[in-house]
Amino acid sequence: MSLENIPSEPRQRRRRGAELEAALLDATWQELLDKGYGAMTYEAVAERAQTSRAVLYRRWPRKHDLALAAVARVLADEPTQAPDTGSLREDVISLLHGANDARARIAVQLASRLDSSDDDVLTLADLRDAIARRTQDRMGEILERARARGEISTTDLPRRVKYVPFALLGYYVLITQKAAPAEEITQIVDEVFLPLVRAAGPQPAPED
Repeated sequence: MSLENIPSEPRQRRRRGAELEAALLDATWQELLDKGYGAMTYEAVAERAQTSRAVLYRRWPRKHDLALAAVARVLADEPTQAPDTGSLREDVISLLHGANDARARIAVQLASRLDSSDDDVLTLADLRDAIARRTQDRMGEILERARARGEISTTDLPRRVKYVPFALLGYYVLITQKAAPAEEITQIVDEVFLPLVRAAGPQPAPED
């Protein structure tokens, strides 16, 4: 048999763009789950993704950023449409229930894996903020619909007022490492969020 007739080994198809990034982040997520943040290395992620460390470093120069990007990819599978029940109260409760499921799953999987002696440490606060970003954008849609229905007078609310439900829910989930019960979510909305939203709107002029 001549050299020309010897079959060559199949070459791996070169991945680019979104396909490559997805493979890198999937490999990162598996390394986080298998080894934890402290033991995760660029070398191990690159080997799992069948690529080079340079490809990773170009996109995420810090391990901290790489880990958070992997968390964001996992959360991207969550529903992105804002609830539309016809009621501000029910919309926010529904939104929090969706966030609750995602937060609990991520917290349980990762919270015990964040131990690290690296300077570039990943903290519970980082994890909380990454998870919160997935749901905060939908709050604007919910508030705008509530204003259009006449439930609230304005959507021009302080940022802390808009996002206090996520902060309280995130605190509960990351501390307990379990999903918040339904009554906890209801209390967040009824006892904290709605009173703040209503108090932050324009106040009626005093009578003469």
